Amino acid sequence: MGPQPQKRLVGRHGAVLRTDPRALELQAAVEILAEVFGIRTSEVEEIIRMRSEEREMWPERFWISER
Repeated sequence: MGPQPQKRLVGRHGAVLRTDPRALELQAAVEILAEVFGIRTSEVEEIIRMRSEEREMWPERFWISER
Protein backbone atom coordinates (compact mmCIF):
# COMPACT_ATOMS: atom_id res chain seq x y z
CA MET A 1 0.00 0.00 0.00
CA GLY A 2 1.22 3.45 -0.86
CA PRO A 3 0.95 6.60 1.24
CA GLN A 4 -2.50 7.84 2.18
CA PRO A 5 -3.77 10.62 -0.08
CA GLN A 6 -3.92 13.95 1.71
CA LYS A 7 -7.36 15.39 2.25
CA ARG A 8 -7.87 18.94 1.11
CA LEU A 9 -10.51 21.52 1.87
CA VAL A 10 -11.46 24.15 -0.66
CA GLY A 11 -11.87 27.48 1.08
CA ARG A 12 -14.42 30.17 0.30
CA HIS A 13 -12.11 31.89 -2.14
CA GLY A 14 -11.09 28.74 -3.95
CA ALA A 15 -7.86 28.26 -2.04
CA VAL A 16 -6.98 24.66 -1.33
CA LEU A 17 -6.10 24.11 2.31
CA ARG A 18 -4.52 20.98 3.74
CA THR A 19 -6.33 20.09 6.91
CA ASP A 20 -7.11 17.38 9.42
CA PRO A 21 -10.16 15.09 9.24
CA ARG A 22 -11.99 16.90 12.07
CA ALA A 23 -11.88 20.18 10.15
CA LEU A 24 -13.23 18.40 7.08
CA GLU A 25 -16.07 16.92 9.15
CA LEU A 26 -16.92 20.31 10.63
CA GLN A 27 -16.98 21.95 7.19
CA ALA A 28 -19.22 19.17 5.86
CA ALA A 29 -21.57 19.61 8.84
CA VAL A 30 -21.73 23.38 8.28
CA GLU A 31 -22.61 22.84 4.62
CA ILE A 32 -25.28 20.25 5.48
CA LEU A 33 -26.88 22.53 8.09
CA ALA A 34 -26.89 25.42 5.64
CA GLU A 35 -28.62 23.28 3.02
CA VAL A 36 -31.16 21.77 5.44
CA PHE A 37 -32.16 25.14 6.91
CA GLY A 38 -31.87 27.09 3.67
CA ILE A 39 -29.34 29.58 5.04
CA ARG A 40 -25.81 30.66 4.12
CA THR A 41 -22.81 28.89 5.60
CA SER A 42 -21.78 32.18 7.19
CA GLU A 43 -25.08 32.17 9.09
CA VAL A 44 -24.44 28.63 10.31
CA GLU A 45 -20.97 29.68 11.47
CA GLU A 46 -22.51 32.63 13.34
CA ILE A 47 -25.02 30.32 15.06
CA ILE A 48 -22.20 27.98 16.09
CA ARG A 49 -20.18 30.92 17.43
CA MET A 50 -23.15 32.20 19.44
CA ARG A 51 -23.84 28.74 20.88
CA SER A 52 -20.20 28.42 21.83
CA GLU A 53 -20.35 31.72 23.71
CA GLU A 54 -23.51 30.54 25.53
CA ARG A 55 -21.70 27.43 26.72
CA GLU A 56 -18.90 29.59 28.09
CA MET A 57 -21.45 31.66 30.00
CA TRP A 58 -23.30 28.58 31.29
CA PRO A 59 -20.96 25.71 32.18
CA GLU A 60 -22.22 22.16 31.88
CA ARG A 61 -21.66 21.59 35.61
CA PHE A 62 -21.78 23.83 38.62
CA TRP A 63 -19.53 23.26 41.62
CA ILE A 64 -20.61 24.27 45.09
CA SER A 65 -17.76 24.78 47.48
CA GLU A 66 -18.24 24.03 51.13
CA ARG A 67 -16.85 26.50 53.62
